[in-house]
Amino acid sequence: MDRTVHPGRLSGRLAPPSSKSYAQRMLAASLLAEGRTVLRGVDDCSDTLAAVGCIRALGARVAQPDPATYVVEGGLDPHDGVLHVGESGLSARLFTPIAALSGRPIRIEGRGSLLERPMAMMTGPLRRLGAAVRDSGGRLPFEVCGPLRGGEIEADGSLSSQFVTGLLLALPQAANDTTLHVRDAVSTPYLEMTIDTAARFGVEIFHKEYREFFIPGRQCYRPADLRIEGDWSAAAMLLVAGAVAGEMRVEHVSHLSKQADTAILDALVRAGAAVIDEADAVTALHRPLHGFEFDATQCPDLFPALAALAAAAEGETVLRGTHRLRHKESDRAEAIRSEYGKLGIEVDLSEEDTMRIRGGAIRAARVESRNDHRMAMSLAVAALLADGPTTIEGAECVAKSYPAFFEELERARARG
Repeated sequence: MDRTVHPGRLSGRLAPPSSKSYAQRMLAASLLAEGRTVLRGVDDCSDTLAAVGCIRALGARVAQPDPATYVVEGGLDPHDGVLHVGESGLSARLFTPIAALSGRPIRIEGRGSLLERPMAMMTGPLRRLGAAVRDSGGRLPFEVCGPLRGGEIEADGSLSSQFVTGLLLALPQAANDTTLHVRDAVSTPYLEMTIDTAARFGVEIFHKEYREFFIPGRQCYRPADLRIEGDWSAAAMLLVAGAVAGEMRVEHVSHLSKQADTAILDALVRAGAAVIDEADAVTALHRPLHGFEFDATQCPDLFPALAALAAAAEGETVLRGTHRLRHKESDRAEAIRSEYGKLGIEVDLSEEDTMRIRGGAIRAARVESRNDHRMAMSLAVAALLADGPTTIEGAECVAKSYPAFFEELERARARG
């Protein structure tokens, strides 16, 4: 599906969808909690729905009394030998260790770009923990059969924190205590979210600077009644839209969140935007923007939003941490270089682990989302400053995280 975005100013207030990162973690914990958990304020997107399908297949009974509430009767008791994770990298790496708690063989299947994303980091640790594993050359599909017994293991955290998240949520229910050494941990704020989620369900996880974790075994997840907070990855796009094209008040978010992408606030200030921070809302207002430097190693999902901000800024912006972008829904570094090039913005990737963006006049063009939800949103934000209408091919991919993005962007324009 193509979407055409016309240039123009924004002036409005929007609430992003709930955090899919928290939603998927809390759905997993709800599965492991014997009893009734209520999750409120959940916004459906394809990644969250993939997690709901996984916990159902693993034994949870799930009801939805209203569109924003899930009631989960937990208890790990797989009744389906296949988990369908769609294109959700987090669900794939989160539910594989949880499935390995069971003594039943379970196959984890994905689709689309997820089939090309690396999963080999899971094989060795799961085997050392006592699970039988069959994979497809380090890619999905996987088949695992437990149960996990715990022990002392090492995991590679250099590509993603998602598998470590899966281990951290699964291993409290292993038969023995576990000491987990994580080599080259990245995206540590996401690990803090995982520890926070476990604590809300009564489970303890201890760590030393996110490099060594001690996880007592035979713990019991307790049912909970929780509200999912707003998603900072989506909020970042909205705030950048305000900073480049007018103003935007983003509601139901707090800078105190443990989500990694709160770092967008620092980037906005560095670029010269005005930021008003309140208890449960943040407003970004346009001011003359200039190039800035920012290290996104710990928050790689911000790169597309940062690219839109840099394109609107006068001078050169230097973004570091591009090695984190190769195995996302697209090769995001190359996608940004290519698609922003069509908009007349020069993006240089010649320096190791670095992206240099020279801001300037944005020209209207036909661009491709690369089936990447964050690229589609980034290009839409940049199109607000173009010299004419910009058409984004494959715009339906925003359903992965923010299905209503284009409609809400237009609604904010209508208020201006």
